[in-house]
Amino acid sequence: MRNSGKGINMGQGRGLGQGGGRGRNKGGSFGTGGYCVCAKCGAKASHQTGEKCTTIKCPKCGHTMVREELLNKK
Repeated sequence: MRNSGKGINMGQGRGLGQGGGRGRNKGGSFGTGGYCVCAKCGAKASHQTGEKCTTIKCPKCGHTMVREELLNKK
């Protein structure tokens, strides 16, 4: 009996599809320390562990701050 590929022997793939991504920052973190930088005026503030830079407003102009490593990534 010939197997035409329909029904019998189905589902024997290895499941190695696409995906496998590691999310933002390639799955890594920036670690402790570093700076939060204003993308608008360039003001710097020390990064506080456990607090995202995007939750901090610039002390000079009020714009949202970002992690320094993200600004230098080009």
